[in-house]
Amino acid sequence: MNKFSIWTNLTILMVLLIGILYSLPNLYPAKPSIQATYANSALAADQNLYDRIENVLDSAEIDDFNIALIDNNIAVNFNSLDDQLKGKSLLERAFLDEVIIALNLQPSTPEWLKNIGGSPLRLGLDLSGGVHFLLEVDIENAVANRLESALNEFRKKFREDRVRYVKSVNTGSAIIFNFDSNDDYGNAINIINKDNLAPSGIIYDLALDPINNEIGISFSREAIKDIRDYAVGQNLMTLRNRVNELGVSEPIVQRQGSDRIVVQLPGVQDTTAAKKIIGKTANLEFRMEATPTTSRLRKETFEFKASEFTTAELERTVVVSGDSVTNASTGFDENGFPQVNITLDMQGGRSLQKATTGNIGRRLGVLFVEQKTRSEIVKNDSGEEIIEQTQYVEKKIISLATVQAVLGTSFRITGVGNTQEASELALLLRAGALAAPMKFVEERTVGPSLGKENIQLGVRSIIIGLVAVVLFMLFYYRWFGFAANLALISNLILITGFMSLIGATLTLPGIAGIVLTVGMAVDANVLIFSRIREELGTGTSPQEAIKEGFSKAFTTIFDANITTLIAAIVLYAIGTGPVKGFAITLSIGILTSMFTAILGTRAVVNLMYGQRNLKELKV
Repeated sequence: MNKFSIWTNLTILMVLLIGILYSLPNLYPAKPSIQATYANSALAADQNLYDRIENVLDSAEIDDFNIALIDNNIAVNFNSLDDQLKGKSLLERAFLDEVIIALNLQPSTPEWLKNIGGSPLRLGLDLSGGVHFLLEVDIENAVANRLESALNEFRKKFREDRVRYVKSVNTGSAIIFNFDSNDDYGNAINIINKDNLAPSGIIYDLALDPINNEIGISFSREAIKDIRDYAVGQNLMTLRNRVNELGVSEPIVQRQGSDRIVVQLPGVQDTTAAKKIIGKTANLEFRMEATPTTSRLRKETFEFKASEFTTAELERTVVVSGDSVTNASTGFDENGFPQVNITLDMQGGRSLQKATTGNIGRRLGVLFVEQKTRSEIVKNDSGEEIIEQTQYVEKKIISLATVQAVLGTSFRITGVGNTQEASELALLLRAGALAAPMKFVEERTVGPSLGKENIQLGVRSIIIGLVAVVLFMLFYYRWFGFAANLALISNLILITGFMSLIGATLTLPGIAGIVLTVGMAVDANVLIFSRIREELGTGTSPQEAIKEGFSKAFTTIFDANITTLIAAIVLYAIGTGPVKGFAITLSIGILTSMFTAILGTRAVVNLMYGQRNLKELKV
């Protein structure tokens, strides 16, 4: 007789029930919605904003919507994608930069499923829709920033060697020095040629004007290429870190051409929400406060971020920038106010230590440098009103504290606003600073309607493949084929359930992996059933033939699936985007198909034949 122990049967049943349970959230479709919150993160959404949004949507006569105040956000649910997009357009015109309007798909999973960790499958960009950005790195700005650093280095060196200059300026493409005497002019040339003041690998081109005692210093073509490669590479790494911090599933961040970067964010429908973190050139600048004796040309006036009516004067020289930040975390000071704990690299620590040595009692200012967007309604050439956006750089003081002791690589900054603002600043600094500003050359939203069509085509392909395999197995193997078909359907349920449970992302290539798994899942059963036929052909009794068929085919099944699993793991390790999506579903499908084909099918066969005294068996 062929039968499993009660514990084996319970294990098979338990695994199947878990698969069914975590597959259920996929039966509840997400609802189109809009989330609205104040652009100023210090303000929480309130009843006033609730009423204003409701009035805007009511006046537009949108058929049906449901509005609620949830977790300091206004959430508006719609019955259709058309109403959702219409509502977004109306609210953007009504509020401009005052409120962030983000499209979203609100899950409708029942609470009891949420409480046990149930959630629908994450869908990739090709299935759920999402946003596509093409960003261009501002190389001119990167060169200008490098020249500014070089200018400060030369000024410092000339002062140390007592070389007097009457003028020094950064034009953006070159730095120019004018000298009082021929001796100073000649000494400056010797210093420039002798000392390697430039970063490693950077070569200067000199433009000499001995008549006017003027020296022009610019980067060579090779140096500009190195600066561009560094800026794009640093921005690429920073964007990847920021996308990872956002928690977007299977994003694509890759270089395109010499100075452009492509970013694709699946499941994010609105560019505004993503640009809030990704598009920011958020950075820090640490500068000493100007003294009464500081010349007008060596100081600047800045407003405080917490108050627009308070200003302070800081020196133009940047002691340390956010590029030197290696780690940033949030915490609270002794008064319970949010603070950001910062760790610098060794070079940044030395610079800060040198700047604060001998300056104890002076104040050190921390500037928050942020690239922002300003929106306004304008009329285009045809007279139609459109929203036009322009970018600008804002620098505001977030901290101006007295230096109590010489600072090093670890310190903290306070006055960063509320807890959310402190967390956002820490996130941006932890993810890394952008080496150069970027502009959005292209923004494209892949609509959920296109994703819906891809899903329908993918599901149709799975159904067609499943039906074809089911009919073949029933026709060729009769009741054994019925057992294999039950295992095949169970396999699809387990794939869906366990992908939902571990938070894997389903893409269009992933659906292809499932279709492939449907065909491969019955391979093991074909091997088993063929082996049973061979055993019956040698005169083995039916019960013994069933037992030998399953046991002797196991090694072959195991070897074949393990080699395929190794290939899938390699694809996941070296692949990106769609390739990973295919590898994930293939890997999970291999594991679940081995379970259902070997244990699941045998459990069904045992139920049908295991307790019977068979004289013959048709396979």
